[in-house]
Amino acid sequence: MNLTVLSFLLTAAVVSAAVAADVLKPHPKALPNIHVPGEVDRPEMVKFIIANPAALPGIVVDETSAELVGDWQYSTHTPPYVGVGYIHDMKAGKGTKSVTFTPTLPKAGWYEVRLAHCYNVRRATTTPVIIHHADGEKTVRINQQQEPEHGHLFRTLGTFRFEAGKTGWVRVSNEGTEANKVVIADAVQFLPVEKP
Repeated sequence: MNLTVLSFLLTAAVVSAAVAADVLKPHPKALPNIHVPGEVDRPEMVKFIIANPAALPGIVVDETSAELVGDWQYSTHTPPYVGVGYIHDMKAGKGTKSVTFTPTLPKAGWYEVRLAHCYNVRRATTTPVIIHHADGEKTVRINQQQEPEHGHLFRTLGTFRFEAGKTGWVRVSNEGTEANKVVIADAVQFLPVEKP
């Protein structure tokens, strides 16, 4: 790759991130980030941050447009994450907090559902995630200390059938999680797939 092409690609990436930052605003109900910009615990993971959720395939619902119940706080301390950052439950109000991600799906069909979250030893190991789909609901408990398999960021929750529109959703809560561990909510991705 010659220097002109490389320079163009780098410029495009910077512009794309800047546009995403201008368009995405933190959730108005979430508490602000207490970390200064650039203060991260894992600098080697910064390159996996997805600044613009719209650049991902499928339908992506970021925390910026999710429904929050209870107090959640922003952070950018542990990359990677999607958009402007991720939110966490502050290890408080266990059993009273949730984040619901509701997509607008263009057509009925089968979708692989993936959840984005950063990971480390301070995370909950029993985070409940409810998937409300066309055939009912399924609850899975995930270990947010484990590295997600897709881009160090997204974890597959399963494949489910959904109706078109806004009838389906995914909810992350802190019910039944450890008192001294943090629950993370960041984004949910819906990828259309063939019927399993």
